[in-house]
Amino acid sequence: MEKFRWAYVGSGNIAKSTARSITKGAHVISAVYSRNNKKAQAFAEKYGAKAYKTFDELLADPDFDGVYIATPHTSHLEYSLKAMRAGKPVLCEKPVGVSTVEVDEMFKASAENNVYFCEAMWTWFSDVAISVKKWIEAQRLGEIKSVHIDYAFPGLMMSKDSRVLTPETAGGALLDVGIYPITYCYNLFGYPESIKCSGVIKNGIDVEETVVLGYGGFECTLEMSLSKLKEGCKIIGTKGEIDIPMFHMARLATLKADGKKERIKGKTDYLTEFTRAAEEIRAGKTESDFIPFKATRDCMRIMDECRKQMDLVYPFEK
Repeated sequence: MEKFRWAYVGSGNIAKSTARSITKGAHVISAVYSRNNKKAQAFAEKYGAKAYKTFDELLADPDFDGVYIATPHTSHLEYSLKAMRAGKPVLCEKPVGVSTVEVDEMFKASAENNVYFCEAMWTWFSDVAISVKKWIEAQRLGEIKSVHIDYAFPGLMMSKDSRVLTPETAGGALLDVGIYPITYCYNLFGYPESIKCSGVIKNGIDVEETVVLGYGGFECTLEMSLSKLKEGCKIIGTKGEIDIPMFHMARLATLKADGKKERIKGKTDYLTEFTRAAEEIRAGKTESDFIPFKATRDCMRIMDECRKQMDLVYPFEK
């Protein structure tokens, strides 16, 4: 089978990371656009691609199969809409937008143009996460009693002009970090009955928060932060527990139940994510089986509610 040809929008850290991974497999990068043309040229040269000075020029190129958007959250809507209106399938980095309003616009464009659109949430393209979900659905833990998920990285140590720390690019813990535990909990248990969020806002961004999602008989407590390094997921039930140390990029999940221990090993990597997205595009799908529209929208609804409770409004929303 011929290699899948990607047009990259953005040439920053996440673009570089995905490029290193996917070009080891059945993928090539054939076109690149970035607001910084010098960086785009260097990126394109490394991967044998063509750099474009404008996004419109890139979209006019017929020699690629899908668009991958790896720019700050605040530009996802613009690039996604333009690409889909040009009939180009889109894999867009998480979060695909900064609000449910933006997400709805993207899904509308996908439907109107009969074109693929998917959030690049690598966790749920992974067999490890999918296996954990199967354990839950098979009631291997019995009744769920509690869920605790931590995800934090020392983002506050980054350069002050980093998009992660900049209100104008919707920086902060929730959209960059919190989306992972929120999405993980949602994919296992669905939309919560209640949402409670408390956080700390400094310099116009949220630097940490605790989100409690209520599901009637149990709660998911999610801790997210930009001030430390911590990650883990523990799910406790009446018959046992599941432990996923590096849940967002898991290679291992352990189930302890009925006096026995069972382990699932696998990979959470960009190559798997891009390969499965490419297969869906080639199959003519407009929506991903791994990351359905409803999941993306519902998780954004949860984050919208968290921002509302923290009174977190970005400058471009005022």
